[in-house]
Amino acid sequence: MNDRITQLELGWLQAKLALLAYAHIVVCCVSLYFITAVDTFPGVTGIDQTHVTAAILNVLAFSPVVILFAIVRFSFGYLVGFYFYMMILGYLWLIEFSLLDYDHRLALVSIVLSGFAFLAPALFITAPVRQAIVMPARAFHMMPSVILIASAAIVGIGALYHLKLVDLSEMYKYRAEIEFPGFLRYATSIASNALLPFAFACFVVSKRNWQAAITLVLMVLFYPIMLTKMALFAPFWLLLLALICKLAEVRLTTILSLFLPVFVGVVVVFLVKTGVIPFRPGMVYFGTVNNRMIAIPSLALEVYNNYFSAHPLTHFCQINVVKLVAACAYDEPIWAVMAKAYDLGAFNASLFATEGIASVGLVLAPLSALGCGLIIALGNRLSAGLPPRLVLLSAGVLPHVLLNVPLSTALLTNGTGLLFLLWYVTPRSAFEQTAASTTAPGGQLQGASAG
Repeated sequence: MNDRITQLELGWLQAKLALLAYAHIVVCCVSLYFITAVDTFPGVTGIDQTHVTAAILNVLAFSPVVILFAIVRFSFGYLVGFYFYMMILGYLWLIEFSLLDYDHRLALVSIVLSGFAFLAPALFITAPVRQAIVMPARAFHMMPSVILIASAAIVGIGALYHLKLVDLSEMYKYRAEIEFPGFLRYATSIASNALLPFAFACFVVSKRNWQAAITLVLMVLFYPIMLTKMALFAPFWLLLLALICKLAEVRLTTILSLFLPVFVGVVVVFLVKTGVIPFRPGMVYFGTVNNRMIAIPSLALEVYNNYFSAHPLTHFCQINVVKLVAACAYDEPIWAVMAKAYDLGAFNASLFATEGIASVGLVLAPLSALGCGLIIALGNRLSAGLPPRLVLLSAGVLPHVLLNVPLSTALLTNGTGLLFLLWYVTPRSAFEQTAASTTAPGGQLQGASAG
């Protein structure tokens, strides 16, 4: 009887996941319709109401893949994979409004195959690796506090080089003035994107709430030093994730983390149109969340497809180590090349655009996506056995990082590789009760509840 109840509960959870995921697809399409209908990206996409049906059909054709997120276990690859899946859906919508010249049919086939190639390892390779090195439990308990102290020191050193509190409209102007030495540039990115989220996750899971709050405050202090949107919004994002996963299972939290902000943006647009709320604050929210968080990563695929259809491929020379041993057609970072070619600012992009389209072209992009998916799967294996909530919160900032920078940059500059190492050495014995529930019969449901 208990097994039957568990299976019924598991089936109901999977149904909720599928329904919520499809609801999110609908909300994203409405959001993208608003974006394309007002010609948000002149010269790149254009207003053409006759193409709306084709855009909807593109999304519908790829939408059944979302069922995978209702049936597989949570992992680091699940978290990253869902965000990338929605990015690909966004591109399938935007391509129907494209004004840029490249082989759109080949691009559609390439991105769909790349999506499958990435998701296969990212979602399904989750088996744990044997821990050859395990951090002593006492050292692990102290480590989050050590991270706080080290991060506070990084903030202090960074403030000696640059400290300016400005609003978002002036952020880019003053950020161009920042000149950090190499070690500090790496230290600020790694601390804000990987180390502090890991410390926050440890504090939350161990119910050390005051230390968790101090971690978020310290993260905010990175903004006047770095002047990036990520530094400003990351602590609020982690707080949102922590609040949602306190009420919901971790896979539901993953989907809700995108659904709720985008849904609010769609509601805001309707309220602006009806005059309930003023235009400016409403559009600031919609532009920051729906446009920047959802549409821009998808638009990057459009821009990169256009540029590299007529220019030499990078053959991975955007990775500095490769540039040292191989000839490169570009003397500047790819984002700087894009900034000069298109009036869209410093246009970084995800692994699908950089390690895929820019490096190897559309035909070989699925193979590149497969290789990147295997790297994400390594993160799954190194974090296996940890509480799902710890993995979710410690990696909570990384989906946004990965949507906007190459995987190589995320691994090194933004600390993803270091986070993989921390997951690997973390003693599973520190979470014995949670780990036991994850591997219990019906563990997909029970383990998720524990997260």
